[in-house]
Amino acid sequence: MMKLKQLAKATALVAVLAGAGAAHAGEVEVLHWWTSGGEAKAASALKAQLQKQGHTWKDFAVAGGGGDSAMTVLKSRVVSGNAPAAAQIKGPSLQEWAAEGVLTNIDSVAAAGKWDEVIPPVVANIMKYKGHYIAAPVNVHRVNWLWINPEALKKANAKVPTTWDEFFTTAEALKKAGIIPVAHGGQNWQDFTTFEAVAIGLGGVDFYKKALVQLDPATLQGAEMEKVLTTFKRIKDYTDKNAPGRDWNLATAMVIKGEAGMQLMGDWAKGEFMAAGKTPGKDFLCTAAPGSAKAYTFNIDSFAMFKLKNTANEKAQQDLAAAIMSPEFQELFNLNKGSIPVRTGMKMDKFDDCAKQSAADFAADAKSGTLVPSIAHGMAVPAAAEGAMKDVVSQFWNSDKMTAKEAQSRLVSAAKTK
Repeated sequence: MMKLKQLAKATALVAVLAGAGAAHAGEVEVLHWWTSGGEAKAASALKAQLQKQGHTWKDFAVAGGGGDSAMTVLKSRVVSGNAPAAAQIKGPSLQEWAAEGVLTNIDSVAAAGKWDEVIPPVVANIMKYKGHYIAAPVNVHRVNWLWINPEALKKANAKVPTTWDEFFTTAEALKKAGIIPVAHGGQNWQDFTTFEAVAIGLGGVDFYKKALVQLDPATLQGAEMEKVLTTFKRIKDYTDKNAPGRDWNLATAMVIKGEAGMQLMGDWAKGEFMAAGKTPGKDFLCTAAPGSAKAYTFNIDSFAMFKLKNTANEKAQQDLAAAIMSPEFQELFNLNKGSIPVRTGMKMDKFDDCAKQSAADFAADAKSGTLVPSIAHGMAVPAAAEGAMKDVVSQFWNSDKMTAKEAQSRLVSAAKTK
């Protein structure tokens, strides 16, 4: 990332509630990429929360499910001296932005809200830079989910797969029944979401950590990775010819309508099912991606807070951070988004069975050490290496000639990208 320290100038935030009974209209500009049905409803929940506090929400939405487009726009805005008050940034990218000196310390908000007591350490560490909070976490998404249309399985006389061998048996049955087996969008982050689901399900947690978090060259070039890549490529035969370029939510819609039987996608997909009025366990099924029931690949949305010039602006920003972590917002937002609250100890009675399972697994996997960051969603490795690895995986997915061995060599090179 280019040096931004001298170039970053904060955008104006007008004053908000300065004290009890002294209300001043405020404006908070927030950059995010929540533009699909379920996501848009979730963003509206935060907007409503802020409006209750006297703020005016200025929406700065940039379409694109993986957030790549949003990051390009954000860099341009910061360089031109027009940063938003808060921006959806996550994983190692938080550390990169903080290192540029453009993010602000929100320890006072965290202390008042007792964040260290209600956020698991594995999450809190991601939200901190040199021990200081610089971002507010919104939620926890489980990435290694398999979404299924039960009617499609019934028509194909197929069962819910728990292993990759069973997955291909079910896919073949769906294909013979005239149903697209796997709904997929041919974008690099979607390709990698599928790839890492195979990696965690086939190789296990230790393999996943070595290969996709530590980027160990020997593991990337080993026999297990060759098996993972070969299995990953087999899935393409069960997608449709219109997959290239398709947005993830349109792929989810195929499962909702019964045009496709399965989709490998994080639990933001559930937000689409719910927005369509579907009931989990009846109209759709959620199950861990094959072989990964005892593991949890996570994606955590968070908002980084940019440095602002005056105290009134800082107060507005602190109100935003506090609102994000409030129990009321955590519940309302995650009910709409399909994710689970990042706060521990939250009541889950309003949540559906998929969310309850996710919350239970998150807690269990945090204790057992089987909680791992999703590389596909910017949680595991620096952005440059992530981007290069995504490119290799997509090239392999789309190539008729590239061998798994060749893809492995390219992954080793990509992992060294700075």
